[in-house]
Amino acid sequence: MPAPERGVKAATFKLLLDTAMEIIRDGHIPGVAEVAVRSRVSRATAYRYFPSRSALVTAVIDSSLGPVRRLSSNLPDGRARVHELFEQTFPRFQEFEPQLRAAAQLSLEQWAQERAGLLEEEPYRRGHRIRILEHALAPLKAQLTPAARQRLHHALSVVYGIEPWVILKDIWGLPEREVQRVALWMADALIDAALAQSAQASPGPRAAGAARARRPKVAARPRD
Repeated sequence: MPAPERGVKAATFKLLLDTAMEIIRDGHIPGVAEVAVRSRVSRATAYRYFPSRSALVTAVIDSSLGPVRRLSSNLPDGRARVHELFEQTFPRFQEFEPQLRAAAQLSLEQWAQERAGLLEEEPYRRGHRIRILEHALAPLKAQLTPAARQRLHHALSVVYGIEPWVILKDIWGLPEREVQRVALWMADALIDAALAQSAQASPGPRAAGAARARRPKVAARPRD
């Protein structure tokens, strides 16, 4: 349900949401009943706002990543847009890491429950990154073949998200700033590969456009 904008309903929604965020920071995904108890709100009231864990986690992630999901760039260069997107998003991954990990955990848990026929709530749905990346890549459309553009879109959706954050921190022990640098490096490499593939497939005007879109001499990098 949409978040109430004012009045008692808005205050109750915020109380439940803030409580859920706090519980997740403490280390686990709460049920709606647990959030109700911690918030000192009746279970019936809590379930009117959040009928399931999926609805609760959806609201948590909407609150955590809202500014990123609403990002609308006017930059005319696709690579610059991708850099802008990553540089806006990864600090929020750092700030809301427990909440984003919880969402990924819930998605995996429900996948297993659904396969076993044990899922009793509507599944938590992910996928906002598809639209977000599509907007970032829009200026590159003229320089890429349809096949290269689609493959780049797919590949960047692997790099852009909490997944590389988890891998690079948990397995490699990298600090947050280096995680962002590696993610941007991968994004640049993928863009270069897509442009090179398109130039080989379509010599002529598209190749010239691809050459113009190649990485500038000094690429934007996050500051220490």
